Amino acid sequence: MLYPNLSTNAAGHLCIAGIDACDLAATYGTPLYVLDEDRIREKCRIYVQAMQRYLPKGSYPLYAGKALCFRGIYPVVQSEGLGADVVSAGEIATALSAGFPASKLFFHGSNKTDAEIAYGVSQGVGHFVVDNTDELQALSREAQSRGITQRVLLRVTVGLDPHTLAAISTGKVDSQFGVPIETGQAERFVAEALQTPGVQVDGFHSHIGSQIFEASSFCDQIDRLLAFACDVRDKLGYVANTLNLGGGFAVPYVVSDETVDIDANIKAIAEHLAHGCEQADYPLPCILMEPGRSIVADAGVTLYSAGRIKTVEGYRSYVMVDGGMTDNPRYALYKSAYTVINASHACAPADFECTIAGRCCESGDRIAEDIRIARPERGDILAVLTTGAYNFAMSSNYNRVPRPALVMLHNGEARLAVRRQTIEDLLSLEI
Repeated sequence: MLYPNLSTNAAGHLCIAGIDACDLAATYGTPLYVLDEDRIREKCRIYVQAMQRYLPKGSYPLYAGKALCFRGIYPVVQSEGLGADVVSAGEIATALSAGFPASKLFFHGSNKTDAEIAYGVSQGVGHFVVDNTDELQALSREAQSRGITQRVLLRVTVGLDPHTLAAISTGKVDSQFGVPIETGQAERFVAEALQTPGVQVDGFHSHIGSQIFEASSFCDQIDRLLAFACDVRDKLGYVANTLNLGGGFAVPYVVSDETVDIDANIKAIAEHLAHGCEQADYPLPCILMEPGRSIVADAGVTLYSAGRIKTVEGYRSYVMVDGGMTDNPRYALYKSAYTVINASHACAPADFECTIAGRCCESGDRIAEDIRIARPERGDILAVLTTGAYNFAMSSNYNRVPRPALVMLHNGEARLAVRRQTIEDLLSLEI
């Protein structure tokens, strides 16, 4: 099995955290998002413990809610000692509704609206990650109107390509995110921010991309951030007490993918940071990281019911499922690889080559192509692994398909965390 929380039982069914996947499908229906809370907690602890062990005091991880945002996730990450980054008023409201402390929220976004800025300030969001000078001035006006000083990190782009998928690479000079160091604009950005009333600059933020397998990309990022920080110190007299490295550690989606040792990577990052600060005679800053995918992705499994099975002679066989790009758009967007298991016959040989296709009227509605699973029959339950990140979060109502339910598993029990959307829900906003 791809992950240790997956197994089979005497009936030959796939089990997720010890619970029969077919029983879950029968109880809650399909498509169904299944999330292993204990797996999430395990990943949270790896980050928290490694960052406390190796990095300067005050360093800690922030859960990246863009990967998976719903009310039930926030009590879990809060209890494990994480802060959270949020990218919209909706994500802020979701976190706050779950009792997450506003002071531990970091508000991202390359184009925050005036209304979102006002909302974030009014709710007491701990830090704004300021993306540009327009936002800086809008935030200044809002903070001054309320008589407060808003703490901020300034987002800069370090000009790195971490050799990940172009659509999820964010650290290159030519990016809509942040202010580039290479062009000199970042230095001017910092100078302006230091003179702007109503804001307190605590440090710098940089994010180089997602699905990164090695520490070397982060070490290169640190080199460029430190060089920039030293330049700012020498020219402007400002010393940053915080560097936020963003997120990006990868997870395996198929057996050929490498497994990332998060603890070892954080140790390597910490050692590189300490050496760099010593060489530059720069005070050690506290470090923030923003794991999202690597916290929740492998905790998630999506269950579907197999429907029509179609063979085009001389070409391929299709297995149609009752979900698709509405609940998992990542294959349509990125051709993302997935592991698929026939959960009804998880012990049978995976000797049937097929393409898993969704139910939408779209030729690109596929979940996996040319893979091998145990030959299914209509009604069998298919499990798509590693769907905890960017599946529920990116789901849609294309073709007016209601969104699936989400079930959380914890200590051997299942509970409904998000109910299945209904047709009535779809119509409820229409006048």
